[in-house]
Amino acid sequence: MFRREARSPMFWVFWLIGATLLAFIALPLLALLLHPTFGDLRQVAAMADVRSAIGLSLGAALFSTVLAAMFAVPLAYVLARQQFRGKSAVEALVDLPLTIPHTIAGIALLLVFSRGGWLGAPLAHIGLEFWGKFAGIVLAMSYVGLPYAVNAARGGFEAVDLQIERAARIQGAAPWEVFRRVTLPLARQGIGTGLTLCFARAIGEFAAVVLLAYYPMTAPIRIYDLFLQSGLRQSVAASVLFLLVVMALFWGLRLLASVRAPQPAQDRQKAWLH
Repeated sequence: MFRREARSPMFWVFWLIGATLLAFIALPLLALLLHPTFGDLRQVAAMADVRSAIGLSLGAALFSTVLAAMFAVPLAYVLARQQFRGKSAVEALVDLPLTIPHTIAGIALLLVFSRGGWLGAPLAHIGLEFWGKFAGIVLAMSYVGLPYAVNAARGGFEAVDLQIERAARIQGAAPWEVFRRVTLPLARQGIGTGLTLCFARAIGEFAAVVLLAYYPMTAPIRIYDLFLQSGLRQSVAASVLFLLVVMALFWGLRLLASVRAPQPAQDRQKAWLH
């Protein structure tokens, strides 16, 4: 019969430290969720500009995540599989948006992509503008979110056994086929984690977005605008409404991931080879 192992005093000390951290995370959110009345929530939900701002945040974050899938995944594969001169510099450059304040990131993006910026001015001649546009929102969200996608996807690729790829090559598969049918499915957990983190970072971004595209307002900017106009009451209600939408979305994604659990790597390897 299974017998539970007695927990040491160290376990309880660590659990107490961890519980303190969990309380630090949970208490502000609990205070936020319990603050507005149902009437406040209903009033804010009836505001067309608030609903539009939430929809804009969701759409722009989704678009930036698609861009991450297109650009971050290939770079992650190169970093995971290749050794080359200057690799550490490339890795540092990828992580740079994580280390600089996002206000600085927004100003830097403004210098490049505004109407008079390095790229903004010539691109405006072909009808591609970023300042005060949906494209600018996506650009700012992508800038702060892409490092999460690259790093997590890289970890997913590094976890794939090279012997599996070599076995597929021995079977006569071309490099593209190996990547599509072997490497990519085996690394999809890391890739999915990276894209989820990218989406989460993008949807809540404020500083980089507000400097490049104050209008149209995303949800974080509209909430800040409500705070400046009317104080805590409406801004708290809008925050809770946005938080509930985001929580429901991520709960749905987690539920979908649990229902469609990935096939074990060994089983997928055997199924492909045979």
